[in-house]
Amino acid sequence: MVRTLGNAIKRNRLAHAFLMTGVRGVGKTSTARLIAKALNCVGPDGHGDPTIDPCGVCDPCVAIAEGRHVDVLEMDAASNTGIDDVREIIEAVRYSAVSARYKVYIIDEVHMLSKNAFNALLKTLEEPPPHVKFLFATTEVQKVPVTVLSRCQRFDLRRIPAEMLATHFASIAQAESVDVDPQALLMIARAAEGSVRDGLSILDQAIAHADLDSGGHVSAEAVRAMLGLSDRSALRDLFDVLLRGEAVAALAKLSEQVDLGVDPTGVLRGLLEIVHGVTLVKAGAAPDAAQSAEERAAADRWADGMSFGTLHRLWQLLLKGHDEVARATDPQQAADMALLRVIHASQMPDPASLIKRIESGIMTTPAASETASAPNGPATYQALVERVQASGKRVLAHRLEEETSIVRWAPPEIGLHLRRPFELRELVVAFREATGIDWIVTSEETAFEPTLREQEMAVETTARDAVIGDPIVAAALAAFPGSELLYPSEQRSAVR
Repeated sequence: MVRTLGNAIKRNRLAHAFLMTGVRGVGKTSTARLIAKALNCVGPDGHGDPTIDPCGVCDPCVAIAEGRHVDVLEMDAASNTGIDDVREIIEAVRYSAVSARYKVYIIDEVHMLSKNAFNALLKTLEEPPPHVKFLFATTEVQKVPVTVLSRCQRFDLRRIPAEMLATHFASIAQAESVDVDPQALLMIARAAEGSVRDGLSILDQAIAHADLDSGGHVSAEAVRAMLGLSDRSALRDLFDVLLRGEAVAALAKLSEQVDLGVDPTGVLRGLLEIVHGVTLVKAGAAPDAAQSAEERAAADRWADGMSFGTLHRLWQLLLKGHDEVARATDPQQAADMALLRVIHASQMPDPASLIKRIESGIMTTPAASETASAPNGPATYQALVERVQASGKRVLAHRLEEETSIVRWAPPEIGLHLRRPFELRELVVAFREATGIDWIVTSEETAFEPTLREQEMAVETTARDAVIGDPIVAAALAAFPGSELLYPSEQRSAVR
């Protein structure tokens, strides 16, 4: 924007209308006033021309800065939305400026003008008098008619980076003689979400919130409590616990954050930020300047220990959990379930490794595979379930496939994770009738495999994806719109 305006001033090719858009608090109206100064500055000697560096000391610059220049008129479109308000501007533009080089109209939140008001303004925007300039500011540019946008030079003001905001707030705190922790400034900058005005409001609140007994010192802990933010170190600890699959510890750490006043949605959002940051590190992106040394070290460690597939799966699980928590009547309960789902899914093998295990005949945990099966007994849990089905207990076999996961396989001892309630005595009897072996069945909650049905679906999905990825199959599907790939069993069902 500065380069465009500077070149336009040097070449005397100034546009007649400018539109500044961006989120709240990034300086749209302030920029409009600076442009008004640049257009009307006459320099300290009173004989200067328009300049991209207004002096700030001449009469026009001082009057515009103080909001009292007769030829620089500001209007809030939110309060003056009607055609009558615009008609006053249309009538006034015919008259030359009283004392300035240009008569400047600054219309804030221009998207609030009514349809009739926009229509009335169009002709004046298209052919304005040479002594008039329009400066529009809006946070919702999509609501401005295209006919108006086409008559303006548009400048999109970006969000202010967090590190730049933190530096700016540090200079303000120094000018106010207030001692603020650097980490507190970073928290305020992140909470501002790129808005200078929002950040200044939060900083002012933090200064007022500071304990007078500490001499007005603004600590990171005080800002965190004021904003209801989750402690970054606590979030890192929670993330570590999730990766280790420690359900009880994860729920305890979540409860600690909630007891401190942190919104469960904020905890999930913080975990999403961690996954996003680790993924960027693994992809080789430049480190975030706003991160502390501890955060960077942890991100490097996690990036080295996780694959992209694991990170993407974590992102999807946490994102789904975040949405559920935001909609839930009891956010903490929803957050508990979301974390438990993450722990459960983290212990499931990915489809590629699952296929390798199936092809090699290994369907049990590594520890279980080292234990020999009982004489004449089934070699795997899947074989045991098949024997139960062959014995005539098809309903029970179906439930075992859908609702149980193997935890420990050491025939005749077997540890199961039960997705639904089962009568263990019933399982012992069914296994003995199917195999002739006395089994010891226990219900366990430690690391477990997917159910047999989940394993089968993972294999089918991977196989289907591999077939669909074949160029010939892809070409066939494209040549026959509406066609789909069916397994033989599905094909027979479709024929019937």
